Amino acid sequence: MPIQIAIVIIALWIITILLIAFLCKKYFPQKDELSRKIIHIGTGPVILLAWFFNIPKDIAFFSALLVTIALGMNYQYRLLPAIEDIERKSFGTIAYGISITLLLLGFWPSYASSISIGVLSMAFGDGLAGLIGRSINSPKWSVLGQTKSIAGTLTMVFTVAFLTATISSINHLNILPLEIIVISLIATFLEQISPWGIDNITVPIGVTGIAIWLVGS
Repeated sequence: MPIQIAIVIIALWIITILLIAFLCKKYFPQKDELSRKIIHIGTGPVILLAWFFNIPKDIAFFSALLVTIALGMNYQYRLLPAIEDIERKSFGTIAYGISITLLLLGFWPSYASSISIGVLSMAFGDGLAGLIGRSINSPKWSVLGQTKSIAGTLTMVFTVAFLTATISSINHLNILPLEIIVISLIATFLEQISPWGIDNITVPIGVTGIAIWLVGS
């Protein structure tokens, strides 16, 4: 497939996710972080699309860099409220862009599978943990000023384990069950101890590093 078509498909995916988030913000304003979580979760699969379409490193890196700069501007000026319209102090969206940009710069495409595990662990693991943790009443605790819960924590553990096992199986990475458990527990630990949204850096980079160490691909 021509690279131009691949880029158009990826752009349409991102536009669709943004549109869904804006509609949720408009019609469900009482759902505090729903639109932000939709963007958080929905943009994760972009890394899979880039991997599937064999997007070259220079295009992937500079695209991620430009998006990160745009996110920084939006954080400052709130041009797109659906992305940053939350009450608590968080640099998560910017950190998300920074971590992906750094991973692409350092390891793309040689370690595309490991990067995918790291990015999707953050996108789906943390994203679903936030939504489910707020939706289900379960025991809660505070870590570095963050509220955590049994429901959200277990969601993170099982989501990361499922994603790692799935990517390992599809791409024949041969990650052992014990290693999958270790990856999911470390990802959850990093998410627990990272305030102000910096888990968007620690989780993708930490999990990618562990995956590279384990499978080297």
